[in-house]
Amino acid sequence: MNSWIIGNGQVLRGGALAAGDLGVIDGVITDQHATARHFDASGLLVLPGIIDIHGDAFERQIQPRPNVGFDPVFGLADTERQLLANGITTAFHGVTLSWEPGLRSIQAWRAFLTALEARTWVCDMRIHLRWEAFNLDALEEAIADILAGRVQMLAFNDHTPSILRKIAKPAEAAKYAGRAGMSNEDFAALTKRIAARSAEVPAALERLAMAARAMRLPMASHDDETVEMRQKFHALGADICEFPTTKAIGQYATDQGQFVVMGAPNVVRGGSHTGWESAAELAELGICNVLTSDYYYPCLMASPFIMADRGELGFAESWALVSTNPARATLLSDRGTLNAGQRADIVVVDPTTRSAVATFVAGRLAYVTAEGSARLG
Repeated sequence: MNSWIIGNGQVLRGGALAAGDLGVIDGVITDQHATARHFDASGLLVLPGIIDIHGDAFERQIQPRPNVGFDPVFGLADTERQLLANGITTAFHGVTLSWEPGLRSIQAWRAFLTALEARTWVCDMRIHLRWEAFNLDALEEAIADILAGRVQMLAFNDHTPSILRKIAKPAEAAKYAGRAGMSNEDFAALTKRIAARSAEVPAALERLAMAARAMRLPMASHDDETVEMRQKFHALGADICEFPTTKAIGQYATDQGQFVVMGAPNVVRGGSHTGWESAAELAELGICNVLTSDYYYPCLMASPFIMADRGELGFAESWALVSTNPARATLLSDRGTLNAGQRADIVVVDPTTRSAVATFVAGRLAYVTAEGSARLG
């Protein structure tokens, strides 16, 4: 049953929290209160479901340790439970398709897509293809998957130059080599062979972008290091700037009307683990307008509360960073708010514990705590 009255809560609509009821009929938010099951939200916040446009924590469910792998369907099932428990109703899995063997290889890509298509999931789980620029051998397959409708977002990554720099240090090299299941020496040799094909990269990126434009996919560039890099990817159609490495790059993207994405772990931890810009400060400056889980799902629920606590942004504006704005960035016009006619993706949150009591996906009760179960009528 996906018709509900979520009653007596503080409902976030029209940019403000206000006491009231929220109606759901056949999975859609409505102003009508038809005969339906009742959820008593007294003392709770009723909020739009969280939209995570870049999350790769699922990798730890598939390969929790180097050379220790699990079936992707098994891993995705646990990932879905984590998503729903954290109020995430739409998740773009950031699946890296790289020239690296192992977790981010073409074989892993195929297995993940097959797993995602193997069953009907409750959470709306989608594919965010993180394309490594030098992965030329996989180009034709990636384009075919885009044109077949198996990909819902494309991001341009170019980590090869930084990997080349890092593998000169044994500890850094071991991280990449371990993930790939190779020795440091073999991984270094592979990286150098891959980097030697740099002249072929621009044409490959254009072909990928052309396929994405044909399918009207949202596109992003990742870890832009210069304004010129952002300009290059924007010219390909990438309106989303993910994790700009400097404030100036983020400001440029904002000035151009583009979306700027930062990690919610950056907000929760009080800063970037890489020493880059503060996501909270960029959001307060109006530069960052989307937060994403990046590598840790619980941070998306926590970050709007932390942002509101800081006092520069109100709670409604802070929650928009994880709901309304990511919906706009990924062209999902049917969700991201609790307005009538929208898909009923809803999270009911205890403001004291700042955790989900219940999560609804398209009107379906997808997750509920013991406290939430006691509120069902």
